[in-house]
Amino acid sequence: MNAIRFLNGRILSPAGPLETPTTIHVSGDRITCIDESPGDNVVDLEGGWLAPGLIDVQINGGGGALFNDAPTAETIDIISAAHLRNGVTGYLPTLLSDELSIIARGLDAVDEIIEAGSTQVLGIHVEGPFISPVRHGIHPRDNIRLLDKDAIKLLTAPRRGKVMVTLAPECCEPDQIAALVNAGVIVSLGHSNTSAETAKTAFALGARGVTHLFNAMSPLHHREPGLVGAALDTPSAWCGLIADGIHVDPVALRIAYRVKGADRLVLVSDAMPSVGTGASEFLLNGRTIRASGGKLTDEHGALAGADLTLAQAMANAVGMMRITPSEAVVMAAASPAAFLGLQNERGTIAPGRRADLVWLDAALQPRQVWLGGHRVHA
Repeated sequence: MNAIRFLNGRILSPAGPLETPTTIHVSGDRITCIDESPGDNVVDLEGGWLAPGLIDVQINGGGGALFNDAPTAETIDIISAAHLRNGVTGYLPTLLSDELSIIARGLDAVDEIIEAGSTQVLGIHVEGPFISPVRHGIHPRDNIRLLDKDAIKLLTAPRRGKVMVTLAPECCEPDQIAALVNAGVIVSLGHSNTSAETAKTAFALGARGVTHLFNAMSPLHHREPGLVGAALDTPSAWCGLIADGIHVDPVALRIAYRVKGADRLVLVSDAMPSVGTGASEFLLNGRTIRASGGKLTDEHGALAGADLTLAQAMANAVGMMRITPSEAVVMAAASPAAFLGLQNERGTIAPGRRADLVWLDAALQPRQVWLGGHRVHA
């Protein structure tokens, strides 16, 4: 049994912020109770916050590594380390549109690292290649393909972690979406030029949400609301958001918040290899991507993911969406956990949940991280 006593800050719990002193008791890797008794270890939060470990469902890279370049356990280790020190205790390594052979290697690598004992890797996000050529964004157009029997067989095979797939509903058949959902695949709609009607059909079939709302999809129009309108009009749909002030204007962020609330918004980093390195450029499918002012673009000015941590996305959300730190943490921990079906395991500081914790300073930047109650970064 481990008891960590926190002083001089606030604990972000499901019931609202708890004033310190507060002690979190841990047995194994789980929180057993929260009270005000003495603790073995004392942590001074210095006026900051204790939050549940952050969960990111869209990380393409970090620490100089891109998952597509080498979809191996070694690459995942590099990416994991880069984001763990930024407070991410659970995430999905994400593959941009690629050949099925690369997707197969990525799926196997995630299985391997989970089998080896990683609790940080929760599964995989296969973003494309079953997307619209009209809304492909930075994804290589040549890699776009239709969802077929071979792809469905690959994606629905039993795996050790979650499998999330981003697809354009207009580019596949309803029975194909149903087959993925029935096999336990988390279907998210994105990189799409769909009508609202087609998107609504996909949600009815079990699609759970939308990948980076507003980005790589047709804009909301009063006569054809498209995917944006369908997502905002479907109460059950979770919506990913890149809160860097570049991908989505703060006005649009605030509109999404007023419609969906924190419980159905999922902050994502959409992080690229530059995160954790300070590098000014990197290669993506042979194209040079340059970082400037927090913005990643190719030679034509197209956005190429984000130079963003999830903690910074939270801090941005507080300022741009005019919300509280508690609400921002919901969008970076509880909501993604629920989206993945892991709400009974992660995402909140409560008895029975994993003791994955992050100390955030007053600016919501990570100071210390615990995995399963054990300090891993300070």
